[in-house]
Amino acid sequence: MAQGPTFAQKRTQWLHRWHAKRAAKSAVSSTFVSAPEPRSFGHFAKGRQLIAGNFLFSGHLIEAPGAMIWDVGADNLRIINEVQGCVWLDDLAAVGDAKARDRAQAWIWDWIARYDNGTGPGWTPELAGRRLIRWIHHALFVTRGKSKEDCDLFYRALSRQTKFLSKRWKAAEQGLARFEALTGVIYAGLSLEGMQGHVAPAAAALAKDCETSIDAAGGIATRNPEELMEIETLLIWAQHAMRDADMQVPDAVNNAITRTAPVLRALRHADGGLARFHGGGRGLDGRLDQALAGSGVRTTLRGGNPMGFARIMAGRTSLIADAAAPLSGVSAKQAHASTCAFELTSGRRPLITNCGSGAAFGVEWRRAGRATASHSTLGIEGYSSSRLDSHDRLVDTPREVICELHALEDGTRLEMAHDGWKGTHGLTHARTLDVAFDGRAVAGEDVLTTLGDTDQAAFDKALDATVLQGIPFTIRFHLHPEVDAKVDMGGTAVSLALKSGEVWIFRHEGTTELSLAPSVYLEVGRLRPRGSQQLVLSGHALAYATRVRWSLAKAQDTPNAVRDLRPTGQFEETSEDE
Repeated sequence: MAQGPTFAQKRTQWLHRWHAKRAAKSAVSSTFVSAPEPRSFGHFAKGRQLIAGNFLFSGHLIEAPGAMIWDVGADNLRIINEVQGCVWLDDLAAVGDAKARDRAQAWIWDWIARYDNGTGPGWTPELAGRRLIRWIHHALFVTRGKSKEDCDLFYRALSRQTKFLSKRWKAAEQGLARFEALTGVIYAGLSLEGMQGHVAPAAAALAKDCETSIDAAGGIATRNPEELMEIETLLIWAQHAMRDADMQVPDAVNNAITRTAPVLRALRHADGGLARFHGGGRGLDGRLDQALAGSGVRTTLRGGNPMGFARIMAGRTSLIADAAAPLSGVSAKQAHASTCAFELTSGRRPLITNCGSGAAFGVEWRRAGRATASHSTLGIEGYSSSRLDSHDRLVDTPREVICELHALEDGTRLEMAHDGWKGTHGLTHARTLDVAFDGRAVAGEDVLTTLGDTDQAAFDKALDATVLQGIPFTIRFHLHPEVDAKVDMGGTAVSLALKSGEVWIFRHEGTTELSLAPSVYLEVGRLRPRGSQQLVLSGHALAYATRVRWSLAKAQDTPNAVRDLRPTGQFEETSEDE
């Protein structure tokens, strides 16, 4: 059952509205101090869709040629927030022709007519910050050909949003939302005449958040790789804006950029996309390249587990695994029960993935995407390794997670374990992954075991509840939608063909049953979840230790280097109903 806003939330909303109304009565700027440089970029195809009146937001396609964008999805809060943030302006600017400019101008000046007086849904710190950044980035694009009166309205709207942000950035939730709000203040303060007084306080606050929200190792509490990339991007934009204005950049900001870049590089697969964990996707095409290049940091991490992830790069193969416990409680709004799950990419082609975040497709998909069964790891039927309570908070997370990397004579070994089912079944899950030096083979072993008398007693109790039929478990390997899977050798193996021409063979040992089952691939920019497949090893734990071995190897006739000219783009065929 949906719950209404709390008293604290109502009070915050009232304060946002009060300060928005007050900002509408404040002094305004009439011009830019300097011509702003656009740093954000969009996608040409999405811009063309917008011009044609095809609005694709949060998994919903709304066909409304000639409609004002503010009227699209007015009954859907996620769509409202996407529209009010104005990231779509990047896509129109990517087209850049007269039609794109006309559409951008019509929508922006309509926003001014509707909402510049402090009304409407867009007056929150994170949305105002996101919107300010885009308006300033593309100011020359949207003001070209406009009269002085219209330009004055534009500057007035920018000024009012800046005044609002200068008062309300503290109300933004710590993390990405706060970084967006503060970067918006810095951008506007440096760009608009008469707003320079807001820059120093915002820069000081940004520096403080860099110290408190980004840890010494360059990670963030949510352990969301895509969120870390967005924070790094905002910090780089703020850094460059301050440098362009000959302003001293706080050391904490520079240091945060330096700490974060190697972590992002370590969380990048062989195809250039980010690992999809804890609510994050692979990232907008080109955004990670832009962030890494803009950071000016060329160093890579040596050893350790960046932000709680383990990474093995061998030949053209990358393997990234979740090797730490997720954040729990109220702070973990997006955390997934993905401990010991892994993803594997060969060259430009993802092979083993996680389902991803279903937030764009509604509450039920969001909840399903966070479960252990939506990740490439072992799960006990009916129980995730961390459980979701009735308030959608992650609880009962593993108390102890172990991760060790070892060098082998012919490759690298990753050993992981977690006790997420210790309280419910007395079981600990241990996973070993051996990756060959040339990246052509992965040998895996999954073990469910008890560790001591107390665990054995809990296991016996759980086993009795099944009438000694065994505790059912599954080991899932979710495949990317472009992987063609076929069962071979009388059901003992599965061949996995990639679009590049590579063929991988999956085999297993033990008493588990191998099957191919439907799965989904959840990603932003699609109308609905994409259909895919998953390899499933099903079995029952009947003893204090249950062991399953499996292997994944390239077919012998698959060459080490494959000429693969067609990368998998995030926004390919965005209107496709897969």
